[in-house]
Amino acid sequence: MPYTLSDRVLALAGLHQAVHGVVRIARTGSADQDAMTASLLSLFQVDADTVEAVFGAPGALADGMRQLLTQLTGTPERDLEMTRHMALLIRLERQLSARPELLDRLSEGIEAARHKREHFGLLHLNLLAHFADLYSDTISPLGPRIMVRGEPQHLRDTDNQNRIRALLLAGIRAARLWRQVGGTRWQFLFQGRQIIEEARRYLARHG
Repeated sequence: MPYTLSDRVLALAGLHQAVHGVVRIARTGSADQDAMTASLLSLFQVDADTVEAVFGAPGALADGMRQLLTQLTGTPERDLEMTRHMALLIRLERQLSARPELLDRLSEGIEAARHKREHFGLLHLNLLAHFADLYSDTISPLGPRIMVRGEPQHLRDTDNQNRIRALLLAGIRAARLWRQVGGTRWQFLFQGRQIIEEARRYLARHG
């Protein structure tokens, strides 16, 4: 099926939303629960009817759209750490796509997570730990590692470490989706204004 700019902006917002959750947990020890739910839900969506449905209900990517606007417009201020994380996730996803054995392991791990989700719920610590282990097994070996900065007391907490790795895995999912719907780095240069307009239209509907 042909994909549109709107689809690519949705995937980009998904990437921004996952990474924003990572930096919030590292800096404050908490993340927006609704935004995190949408990010983690995307890991289970293989046959969604639309790109938007990958992340759940309409409006589920409002946080990601706000972050996308901030990063593109510089208002109120770009977060350079988020930029680095997103660039590295895109790079890691490309490496992952060339490793069929890791893709198979990732698919098996997500399938196993479905049973945990049914039993525990999407944000349960057991499921987050499962996703964290899956990230360590499939993405960490690719290198380079993503170095997350934040407050030491938050980064030392095991549950926060699991939340961060689970969201990084969701970021890989969004980066893969972005590439699947035709996303390229050149679009930031040549379609930046259209991306901003699309994000603002989304927020006007759902923000």
